[in-house]
Amino acid sequence: MRNTLSDLSHSDTDVVVKANVSPQSGLALLSQREVSALLERSTPALRELFRRCALAVLSSGLDVDDARTLLERYHEFDVAFVQTGRGLSLDLKNAPAQAFVDGRLISGVRENLFAVFRDIVYTSQELKDGDQFDLHSSAGITDVVFKILRNTGVLQPNVERSLVVCWGGHAIGRKEYDYSKQVGYSLGLRGLDICTGCGAGAMKGPMKGATIAHAKQRMPMGRYIGISEPKIIAAEAPNPIVNKLIVMPDMEKRLESFVRLAHGVIIFPGGVGTAEELLYLLGVLAAPDNREEPMPVVLTGPRESADYFMSLDGFIRSVFGKESAARYRIVLDDAHAVAQAMVSAIPTVFKRRHQCEGVSHFNWDLDIGKEYQEPFVATHAAMSELGLSRDLAPRELAQNLRRVFSGLVAGNVKEDGIAAIEREGPFKIRGEREIMLALDAVLMSFIEGKRMRLAGGDYRPCYEIVPF
Repeated sequence: MRNTLSDLSHSDTDVVVKANVSPQSGLALLSQREVSALLERSTPALRELFRRCALAVLSSGLDVDDARTLLERYHEFDVAFVQTGRGLSLDLKNAPAQAFVDGRLISGVRENLFAVFRDIVYTSQELKDGDQFDLHSSAGITDVVFKILRNTGVLQPNVERSLVVCWGGHAIGRKEYDYSKQVGYSLGLRGLDICTGCGAGAMKGPMKGATIAHAKQRMPMGRYIGISEPKIIAAEAPNPIVNKLIVMPDMEKRLESFVRLAHGVIIFPGGVGTAEELLYLLGVLAAPDNREEPMPVVLTGPRESADYFMSLDGFIRSVFGKESAARYRIVLDDAHAVAQAMVSAIPTVFKRRHQCEGVSHFNWDLDIGKEYQEPFVATHAAMSELGLSRDLAPRELAQNLRRVFSGLVAGNVKEDGIAAIEREGPFKIRGEREIMLALDAVLMSFIEGKRMRLAGGDYRPCYEIVPF
């Protein structure tokens, strides 16, 4: 179906006043009855959440990582669900003009817009109303993650395509961004697909590099998978290269999606979000049943990023010791070596999954554990009560530290987290003195490296370290 404009005029804030867009596939196949039920069950809160996420998608390319700033800039933006004779369409009002070319919504933006609709409106209603989902057991949660991914079409059971998950920050320097493109290019030349958190910076760079490499190798079906969650995507728009956008219901299901899809993981320089992802991965791999899991993990950046990796590695070694640090290797300024490390290790990953009678596209055998799957809500009380102590098992300590970084992500970029900090002051993070000193050191290195926010100006910490 085509998208049409009923009014091509722009206002002073450079918007398209009115537009109607329809899906090309997937949601275009909903029956009239399904559309009616969907619209009836959509609550005002759900519609508002979708409005904010839709605005982020339509604003792809803007250097904004604060949902409130985006909403203030486009305060008159609105979106309405419309039932049509062919199914469903969306009425857009005062949408960012940059999403349109010659009166038509850019195809990739339209795909991502309806991907957000699918995951936030359609899938969320299915989870809420469907009795076929079990969110009370670890196996049940994994089944939900699998079904959401299957619904997006990202799982390819009969095609053994290698997928490398790339993590890294959105607020990185130009040299680090260019290097992430070089790594993506080296991966793409070797036929590897890319999955990232879908945003800017180190999430965009590998995809951009891989697109050129895939074109050179005449690979028209390259996959550039972006996985987000509602509160992050509302603040950090998906980059325009993403051709499979997935919005998981919460951060924990997002992280589980990454590690179950990945055949290898590359970590570029980043901030608290990247540290959260690394701690999640190391905590999962620390489970007894996962210690033989052949997951290649490479931390990499240009030589200018050496201090960042030294700080992060020092934190891991100080808190968890050599065993956790042995799960990854650090490679500086050598994109070729990074790609070679992935190519040489991934066959072992495939072999292991087939030996365990699993499938290559989704790692069912990975033991994640329910404590790693339960959503964490970063309130002041929850952050203060995490209890960071060496009396905890390493896996539990990693989980609690992962939650610390998750809370800092909320305080930095998520609208409700920012509002909570403004209302109640910084989060208080309590723990043993040695752990707190290590945590303070790594966080200060992020601040000094300007890795916390895209926006200019001095960063005001949303946290306070409280040793005991």
